[in-house]
Amino acid sequence: MQPYVNEIMASTLPDGPDHPSDVLIAEDDPIIAIDFEDRLLGFGVKHVRTVASVARALQEIERRAPDFALLDVELVREKSFAIAARLTAEQIPFVFVTGYGAEVSIPPQFAGIPRLQKPCPSDALEAALRTRAP
Repeated sequence: MQPYVNEIMASTLPDGPDHPSDVLIAEDDPIIAIDFEDRLLGFGVKHVRTVASVARALQEIERRAPDFALLDVELVREKSFAIAARLTAEQIPFVFVTGYGAEVSIPPQFAGIPRLQKPCPSDALEAALRTRAP
């Protein structure tokens, strides 16, 4: 599977002080990624970038640091913890997103990071954006 980055911008939406301007999504399922993109843009996020691998996410962070990130824990054959470590080092807030619920093992250094369960209701996703803290 070829890594991809999909960047979508919403220039006609008003600025929302409660929402980040630039969100990075690390998600390997294109349907879920599109759903997140659509909802984030609907909340007023101006830039949404989607990647499907750890390497691509790290490249995107290097290119332009996001204000917030959604990290699927399981990305094809790898886990997103290297992305989480980089975001933590740069004090960029993020949440983990998983379809495995409590069964997914999160390293102790990320135990306090919020998790969203897939499928994720819009109100929970919007709440995660509003309560972000580095």
